[in-house]
Amino acid sequence: MRILSHTIGIFTHPDREWQAIRSDKHSFKQVFFSHVPFLALIPCIAGYVGVTRFGFELGGHLTKLTPASAGVLAVVTYFAMLIGVYLLGEFINWMAKSYGVEGDEPTRHYEGTALAVFVTTPIFLASIVVLYPHLWLTVLVVGLAGAYSIYLMFEGIPILMNMNKDRAFLYACAVVTVALIMMVTVLIGSVILWSMGIGPVYQH
Repeated sequence: MRILSHTIGIFTHPDREWQAIRSDKHSFKQVFFSHVPFLALIPCIAGYVGVTRFGFELGGHLTKLTPASAGVLAVVTYFAMLIGVYLLGEFINWMAKSYGVEGDEPTRHYEGTALAVFVTTPIFLASIVVLYPHLWLTVLVVGLAGAYSIYLMFEGIPILMNMNKDRAFLYACAVVTVALIMMVTVLIGSVILWSMGIGPVYQH
C-alpha cells in the first residue's frame, strides 16, 4: 500500500514525502489506523521481552519484571500511545484555524492526524532498542529519534499545511509545546498509578 511507503520516505527524502502525504487526501481514520496500531506494538513487545528476559540495572543490580507485571504495563503503554498520538493529531487540527491553515475540515483533520502519525514514527521505530533496556543506550537512541521527529515537525508543517515558513515556525513551536506537555502529563499519571500500587513487580 502506498500509505505504508511513507514510513520509509520520511527518512530518505522527507521533503518529497510530505508533498506525497499532502496529495494522498485520505481520511484521518485511514492514516491513523494504517500506522499507529502496528507501530505502537514495537515498544510494547520489545519492552516486554527486554524487562522479562534480559533485565535492566536498578540500584547497581540486574533486575527483571515478572511476566504478569510486564504484560500489564505493556498493555497500558500500548493504549496510552494510541490515545497520545490521536490526541496530538486533534490538538494540531484544533490549532489549525488559529494559524490560518486553509482547506475544509476533513482535509485539515487528515493533515493534522498525518502530521502526528509521521512525526512520531521515528520514536516508535527507535524504541526497538528497549529490547535490551540499557538506560544510556535507550536515552541516546530515543533522544536522537526525538530530535529527528522535531526536525520532521518543522520541515513538514509548511509543506503539509501549505503555509509560509514564518507562520509554520510558530505553529510547529506550539505543537512541540503541546507534545511536551502531554509527555509530562503521562509521566505524572504514571507516578500517580505507581503510588496507588499499580506498578512493576520485580522477579525475586
